Amino acid sequence: MRITCCQALLLLLPLLLFFPSTADPDLLLDFCVADTSATAQSNVHLNGHPCIDPASATSAHFATSALSKPPPSASASLFGFAVTTTNATTLPGGNAQGLAMSRADIAAGGLVPPHAHPRASESALLLQGELLVGFVDTSYRLYTQQLRPGDAFVFPRGLVHFLYNIDVATPAVVLSGFNSQNPGVQLAPIALFRTEPRFPDEVLKKAFKISGQDVQRIHKNLGG
Repeated sequence: MRITCCQALLLLLPLLLFFPSTADPDLLLDFCVADTSATAQSNVHLNGHPCIDPASATSAHFATSALSKPPPSASASLFGFAVTTTNATTLPGGNAQGLAMSRADIAAGGLVPPHAHPRASESALLLQGELLVGFVDTSYRLYTQQLRPGDAFVFPRGLVHFLYNIDVATPAVVLSGFNSQNPGVQLAPIALFRTEPRFPDEVLKKAFKISGQDVQRIHKNLGG
């Protein structure tokens, strides 16, 4: 049976209406300051956090100093970076606004390894240091750019990307914004070699054309 153009549109319309165009649902209120109390969390299950009474909101709910200080030493981490991200506890006024912010401190020569945010695009502003950044699109084309303080770069939603501090003497600081309250993150090395239960060795061997010894060595190097 042939389907006409109009019939195809009628079939697609429900799907287009079902899937929202924004990363997070729009608010029906001016704001929804997160109620992070144990009572609120135990009584209701939401895609986010319940709201306090708007009459109880204060200016402090919409401000945070969570990103003002570096996290514990990035140089001590596995890849040489540490990230602080806003959440409903540190910025309750950001609840349901469809956004999040993060600060990444990258040690000299450190790397935020290839990773993806399944629920958000990322806009990164370099505050300090010198970075090589890039992402790969679904046609496997690589886009890279060298950033200096004041430069910004956009990583499209869901695409694998990285940030590499090419300065071997100076740490880098990056401030990022996300168009989702919960962007999510999957670090490629961890997603493949540090899962629970463990990723099948045979799959890793065939996928990367490596030996069983190579798999064991990578597991060990990643702390597995």
